Amino acid sequence: MAHNNTVLSQFLKLVCRHEFESLAKQHHQGQKLRKMTRWAQFSSLIMAQLSGRTSLRDIESNMAAQQSKLYHLGVTKVSRTTLARVNEIQPSSLYEALFNRLLRRCQSHAPRHGFRFNNRLLSMDASTIDLCLSVFPWAKFRTTKGAIKLHAVVDHDGYLPAFVSITDGKVHEVNVGRQLSLPKGSIIVFDRGYTDYSFYNALNSKGIWFVTRQKRNATHRVIARRNVRITTGLTSDQTVQIIGSKADQCPTPLRRIGYRDPETGKHYTFLTNNFKLSAKTIADIYKARWQIEMFFKCIKQNLKIKTFIGTSKNAVMTQIWIALCTYLILSYLKFTSCMHRSIGQIIKLLQLNLFDRRELIPLIQGVNVDPPGFTHHTQTSLL
Repeated sequence: MAHNNTVLSQFLKLVCRHEFESLAKQHHQGQKLRKMTRWAQFSSLIMAQLSGRTSLRDIESNMAAQQSKLYHLGVTKVSRTTLARVNEIQPSSLYEALFNRLLRRCQSHAPRHGFRFNNRLLSMDASTIDLCLSVFPWAKFRTTKGAIKLHAVVDHDGYLPAFVSITDGKVHEVNVGRQLSLPKGSIIVFDRGYTDYSFYNALNSKGIWFVTRQKRNATHRVIARRNVRITTGLTSDQTVQIIGSKADQCPTPLRRIGYRDPETGKHYTFLTNNFKLSAKTIADIYKARWQIEMFFKCIKQNLKIKTFIGTSKNAVMTQIWIALCTYLILSYLKFTSCMHRSIGQIIKLLQLNLFDRRELIPLIQGVNVDPPGFTHHTQTSLL
């Protein structure tokens, strides 16, 4: 009978163990770990992400139930007290560094965006993760509410999170946007939450195109008008000059495009500094911004970044960065296996088969390759 390692073991082999251990040495604090390695921490939390485990006791029990299948993971028995201590003390920067390594690997396999232009297309947004202030006192947001904010820039080549920053809930999106170092000639899309004329001007001076929506109370003066094809949903294409009390923050004329969605009937007004692309392409670019909303929805609904197994800031950061690393590994798996399944569908397939001994790629492709006499066992649930 053919032998296969467990699905989880094959999944973790997509991470270079030598590279991981090198990063672990760089991001170590205190004395040498005796009861648990950083790899055991990573493996346990990856398992928790993929199988939906929501507590330290749950992780400990599930790993104990699969004790005979942990050998190929390079992991021994996992204790919840030791895992909690490692999560609290050992720097989460290890997984931030690992995220950046995995991102570069994924980008080399990612498919291109579907537009005809060659510019790099990026979408920027932020999502708030609510926390209980009495349990997470370091996450101050409002008087009686705690929160942290996940800022992300999604590259439309493969819809990968090209930039991620985790801040306090009070940090405004624009402040993080100003810190970005984007390649000249790229196109970045963001919603009205980033409305700041000095930010627009800074992007323009760096040679970066932007597409956003205009606020309803914004004032402007029309300099020129261009004809549009009404049949495409376009209602206007103008060159405008920002006026009002903050006009001096954006002295450069902008392009203002009106568009009515034929499906919903809703009217949108876009602002951009790109005068080369067609007005319909600008409208389509903003419509594609929805992919960053899908990214946040995926990691919040399919991965564990809303319920935390630790209360310290380092433990929370560790869990979020490992969730993002999991997303990248899933994306790499999707790219290299040429699948059309979504990340959420892949997670559902893996969830019930993590400790099965079967081939990973055929499993997620839906190919039945169980050899004769092979008995299929699903993952043991201890809930």
